[in-house]
Amino acid sequence: MDIVNYIEKNKIICICRKIYGEELRKLARAMYDGGIRLMEVTFDQADPDCCQKTGQAIRMVDEEFGGRMQFGAGTVLTREQVDAAKDAGAKYIISPNTDEEIIRYTKQLGLVSIPGAMTPSEILAAHDAGADFVKLFPTVYLGLPYLKDIKGPINHVKLLGTGGLTEENLKDYLDMGMAGAGISGRLVDPELRKKNDYAALSRRAAAFMAIAAT
Repeated sequence: MDIVNYIEKNKIICICRKIYGEELRKLARAMYDGGIRLMEVTFDQADPDCCQKTGQAIRMVDEEFGGRMQFGAGTVLTREQVDAAKDAGAKYIISPNTDEEIIRYTKQLGLVSIPGAMTPSEILAAHDAGADFVKLFPTVYLGLPYLKDIKGPINHVKLLGTGGLTEENLKDYLDMGMAGAGISGRLVDPELRKKNDYAALSRRAAAFMAIAAT
């Protein structure tokens, strides 16, 4: 399967931070029921066991959904974390920063590379190192005028947005040329998870997918 095309087609990546075990399994099911087919499970850099925990989490949901969803690893900062993600079944590697060594190592292992960047120099450095997409971060803080100015001269780089995107503003950023978006807060709402209201999260997932389809 061409994961780059799969990401471009499905557009919305649910970002999961510090969610493991049965709670992650239920969240993945809720996202699937709402139409989302991409999920990022992040490494918690403050946790010395993050490689083991994140690897187990990715392996669990990847086996559960058997190719019906495509999972990636997020907040990837080291080669060890790239290895742990690949061994667990991750298909794409997402970072908050541009590290050319990590980009090249990711591509060497046959995975899709999605580093984070903010400035034009960072975006082009990531692209030139082999990144398949560049995550513009933090998207909403930078704003639509910034994205418009970036997309003028740098219209050959596939940009994903993360940071502050909601049902209210997502369409504006997609219309401005973003290839897709990573969504965290609205799709992993801890209050809804405490209430075991995964149906509400499925409805939110469906709303995001409807916007992405327009």
